[in-house]
Amino acid sequence: MGHGHSHGGGLASGSAAARNKGRLGWALVLTLTYMLAEVVGGLLTGSLALLADAAHMVTDAGGLALALLAIHYAGKASTPDKSFGYMRFEILAALANAVVLLGVTAYILYEAYRRFMQPTEILGWPMMLVALVGLGVNLISMKLLSGGSSESLNVKGAYFEVFSDMLGSVGVIVAALTVMTTGWAWVDPLIGAAIGLFIVPRTWRLLNEALHILLEGTPPGVDLAALKTEIEAMPGVRRAYDLHAWTLTSGFDAMSGHVVVDDVVGSSAVIRAIRGLMKERHGIEHVTVQVEDEALAAEGTHLPV
Repeated sequence: MGHGHSHGGGLASGSAAARNKGRLGWALVLTLTYMLAEVVGGLLTGSLALLADAAHMVTDAGGLALALLAIHYAGKASTPDKSFGYMRFEILAALANAVVLLGVTAYILYEAYRRFMQPTEILGWPMMLVALVGLGVNLISMKLLSGGSSESLNVKGAYFEVFSDMLGSVGVIVAALTVMTTGWAWVDPLIGAAIGLFIVPRTWRLLNEALHILLEGTPPGVDLAALKTEIEAMPGVRRAYDLHAWTLTSGFDAMSGHVVVDDVVGSSAVIRAIRGLMKERHGIEHVTVQVEDEALAAEGTHLPV
């Protein structure tokens, strides 16, 4: 009977990832440049720790490329058959990053086991030099991505991968020093396995966050039961139901709901009050409110709040 809809700006303008496109681009250039050197270095030195770090650099490059691709698609205009455009592509890219990184970790653990059983010769000094260059590249990339990692799930995924590589470079340096001073070749696969295991919890959290968004989970900090109580306490509101809040992409949440009011004709004040509540308390500007009288509310079949 009555309907209120509001959102701030276009869909693409709400994407946090889009604000970090330049940083992602520079991080990708650095990663690709060093990735080639590290892959070659890992093969020449025979170091699993270095190859593990190189594998993560490969996934970094792929993740950063996916992030930029996601931003490109997220910025596309909506169409009649895709009313929200391609904003969700960013979350799909983050999900792919997490899955690939878990797969790489599994391979590293297998390779570590194999090398424990059959130790290989390791060249310490070349391994050390490659790792030092990698540490510098990773620190620069982390600096580029640190600002956007708190805003965008996709940028956060890329930051986690670069962060894990930074720790990997440190681990390779430790392994190289140990091999050069003691000759203990088994330290190399041990640190390689540790590099892989270290990133599993963070990657798992990224995977869960991406799945939560894809399953239309309620954004963190939004309590629908408390929101229902707040709306029902507003003047002129009898009850609220079918309240939903979800995330389209990082930095862009939405809310919808049905509100039964005393006077449908004069419901504009209620709609404005709900918009203000969502914007001020939760930072949500994409708000859709259906206002109804009791008769209309009784006609529909709705999900519980």
